[in-house]
Amino acid sequence: MRRSIVSLDDQRNLFMRNTREAGKAWLFLTPAMLVLFIAGLIPIGCVAFYSLHDTFGGNVFVWVGSQWFREVLGSVEFYKAIARSLGFSLLVLAVQIPLGIIVALRMPRSGWLTTFYIVLLAIPMLTPTIVVGYLWKVMVQPETGLLYQSLASIGLPPDMNNPLWTWIVLLLMDTWHWTGLVILLCYARLRTIPNAYYQAAAIDSARGWAVFRYVQLPRLKLVLAIAVLLRFMDSFTLYTEPYVITRGGPGVSTTFLSHELVQTGLIQFDLGKAGAMAVIYFSIVLLVSAVFYRLMMPAGEHKGIL
Repeated sequence: MRRSIVSLDDQRNLFMRNTREAGKAWLFLTPAMLVLFIAGLIPIGCVAFYSLHDTFGGNVFVWVGSQWFREVLGSVEFYKAIARSLGFSLLVLAVQIPLGIIVALRMPRSGWLTTFYIVLLAIPMLTPTIVVGYLWKVMVQPETGLLYQSLASIGLPPDMNNPLWTWIVLLLMDTWHWTGLVILLCYARLRTIPNAYYQAAAIDSARGWAVFRYVQLPRLKLVLAIAVLLRFMDSFTLYTEPYVITRGGPGVSTTFLSHELVQTGLIQFDLGKAGAMAVIYFSIVLLVSAVFYRLMMPAGEHKGIL
């Protein structure tokens, strides 16, 4: 009887201690949650409010319900912009994820050369987006552009009036800007794999592809999921660099959903329609990101995502 009482007391004390520790954790998280609420939820709430109202001069708002959503979802141009944005994101993922893995596998494990490579990879990521846009805009100028002159010397001058070339330049620009993120994530995870795994693979006469498939790839899944999510969200909401380089042209070939949103909200000042478009845009990003996460994470590790 005494043992059961002591055991019950121990369980109660453990529960109280865990509750206090959880309370401390939430206390430390409070500043971050407050910043997230101010910087995230309040603007999203305002956008949702605009999407359900029409506005006139003097901040007069009139309830219109789902009118703006029906208008946006009934627009052919909206779906074309989504298709262009999703197409560019898929191209980015198809190029940058395999390229990042390949480069990370070939990087030296230690030494001054590794430090040099890491710094070199970090430079593009630290470059502001507006600077990246103007840098690549200058590089494809026919008169002085380094990229233009290099390709012209082999008989492939980039024609920025050709939609195919504009997409190639934008893909090259984004690859230069953000592939380093994929490389560094994969490299950091590869460094944590114990040498015992490689020794066991060598004993089993595993080489090359077998080592990658059975030793390295299973331990890269988490960082690859993170890389895919980050690169998808960033490329799908890309605005500054394409606008600087192409202004959405030629025609509307590089007019992504972000350009449509800015055109509607800031230039046409159609706040209700822009609000509805922004809510749909945000929902697409959340949905696709959750699906990516669920597909790439091992079973049981994505509870609460979907």
